[in-house]
Amino acid sequence: MNHILARRAGAVAAALALCLVGAPAQAATPPGVASAGSADFTRAGRHVVVPALAPCSVGGPTTASSSAVAEAGIRFGAGSSTCTTTVIDAQNNTTETRSSAQGVDFELSALTTAGGARLKVGRWQVSCTGREDGTAAGWELEGLSGFPGLPKDIPANYRYEVKGSTGVVLAEITFSEVLLPEPNDGSLTMNLMHLRFAEASGATGDVVVGAASCSPTP
Repeated sequence: MNHILARRAGAVAAALALCLVGAPAQAATPPGVASAGSADFTRAGRHVVVPALAPCSVGGPTTASSSAVAEAGIRFGAGSSTCTTTVIDAQNNTTETRSSAQGVDFELSALTTAGGARLKVGRWQVSCTGREDGTAAGWELEGLSGFPGLPKDIPANYRYEVKGSTGVVLAEITFSEVLLPEPNDGSLTMNLMHLRFAEASGATGDVVVGAASCSPTP
């Protein structure tokens, strides 16, 4: 599993300088949530919305699952999520949270009408762990097709262009997208895959496959 680390307080800047340069900012990070994915895009006059699938939270519900969902141009296979809190040291009230989501058989066919490939992911997992000294996110991807030139080792915030048969860019996917709050407190959100449609695709909007957030624990 690939990992990204962020640290609390003074160590945050050093950790981010190593592996999270250019990570976009976001609002305050939830203490521990995850979902199997979501979609909100318009293509050929049709608005496609897939609300967050199998959402969980350390505040409850702590587990969730979703059946396969198919809409015009997109399919999510079955997914599940777990958000847990573990007591590490009861005497000092030290805890650890872990928020994770996983799924199978994702497929995006919305780009094929514009000359793009059918994008598939056979299996994936994303997780975010919050500890007293900081946070760590990890992810896995298996069974990919339709992604020529994608490197074997994918760094954080890696931007991949999905091109049509003529070479025009139809969409951009950010793999292991890391979002950090401003000001940074050591928390983070990771979107395993975040696809944004480009104008040439004839579609607008975005798709997220796998999302998890966590914050340093008290």
